[in-house]
Amino acid sequence: MCTLEKRGDLFLLTLTGDDEHRFHPDTISSVLSLLEQAKSQSTRGSVLITTAHGKFFSNGFDLAWAQAAGSQTGAVNRMHQMVESFKPVIGALFDLPMPTIAALNGHAAASGLMFALSHDYVFMRNDRGVLYMSEVDLGLPLPDYFAAMFAAKIGTSIARRELLLSGKKIKGEEAVALGIVDSAAHDSVEGVVDATVSLGQSLAAKKWNGEVYASIRKSLYPGLCAMLSLTAKIAASP
Repeated sequence: MCTLEKRGDLFLLTLTGDDEHRFHPDTISSVLSLLEQAKSQSTRGSVLITTAHGKFFSNGFDLAWAQAAGSQTGAVNRMHQMVESFKPVIGALFDLPMPTIAALNGHAAASGLMFALSHDYVFMRNDRGVLYMSEVDLGLPLPDYFAAMFAAKIGTSIARRELLLSGKKIKGEEAVALGIVDSAAHDSVEGVVDATVSLGQSLAAKKWNGEVYASIRKSLYPGLCAMLSLTAKIAASP
């Protein structure tokens, strides 16, 4: 399902297996537990890198599990359960006392893209993988904290329109041009992971105070962090 590995100052969170890495309630719980573990073990210089195995980084919520409820009401309730239980995962990433980097091995869709954008840096491949917000195609409303994330993290109305209102599948070079991701200059899984490890090592060398780092991060997104029940105030010494 997912693993957390510590390599010196770097924490490597990996969604394992060759499936679509859908966010089922069990997956959500597992990811949240590993983020809490990384937080508890963090020191000055810690950095988190998140990636996945296979073709997908994550293809979003487990819609098949929702539909298996057997009724429309049951499916809606299960969707609501996933939306609400996923919110603490996003909150945990914003509250994590270290820089965070997403290494997209493949496609990132819906809540999978939301998960990626919750990191400070996002790297893609240039040979495989798209960003896709499927809600407009599926007829699903956008949760309020999703909308707040995109408003906070994606700087132009054109980029938000292309991502959220067109049903478009955006490849790496266009994602960089739209300001959605930081880099797409990598032609393999190994290439994108190596690039994020290199960035992670350079950030780790700064030996920043993680609590201060997290506080500054949260102060940049006050509206979103209010929805996530996060505050930026801390008491810390240099």
